[in-house]
Amino acid sequence: MPRLKDHYFQHCVPQLVEQFSYKNLHQVPKLVKAVLNIGMGEAIQNVKLLDSAAEELTLIAGQKAMINKAKRSIAAFKLREGMPIGTSVTLRHDHMWYFLDKLLHIALPRVRDFRGVSSKSFDGRGNYTLGIKEHIIFPEIDYDKIDRVKGMNITIVTTAETDEEGRALLRLMGMPFKS
Repeated sequence: MPRLKDHYFQHCVPQLVEQFSYKNLHQVPKLVKAVLNIGMGEAIQNVKLLDSAAEELTLIAGQKAMINKAKRSIAAFKLREGMPIGTSVTLRHDHMWYFLDKLLHIALPRVRDFRGVSSKSFDGRGNYTLGIKEHIIFPEIDYDKIDRVKGMNITIVTTAETDEEGRALLRLMGMPFKS
């Protein structure tokens, strides 16, 4: 059983039930999935950048990343429908728990001048999106073998119905929000 999942059931669930006075355990917010995404606008000129981004995202997630294609053409960006423009991976179940444990306890503390993550990045339904400027904070990435530093977005999807419930869930799980 993943360490963070055990922490969720042993410590987070009882505190959330007490804090929000849930009458049923199924009302307690849960983590559904984590979506990692690297958007590469430069891939319009050089598709090989996208291949390296997909390989690095696969290393970080431990699961094969898929290439995302443009849904519609945008002439101002010289973008045509069907062109590859990004890469993403969706983690669920144990893969998600292991990744979030690595994110919270290994990767985020490695960020330079880290003072916490913003608590304003919720979407109104309890889901949280975190932007990372340098993907080299993950231990799987060998700094000498990368061609350029890439940013990435991490979206944590929960069953929380409000931002307050989602914030409480992530705070209890160890998310270092700014005070």
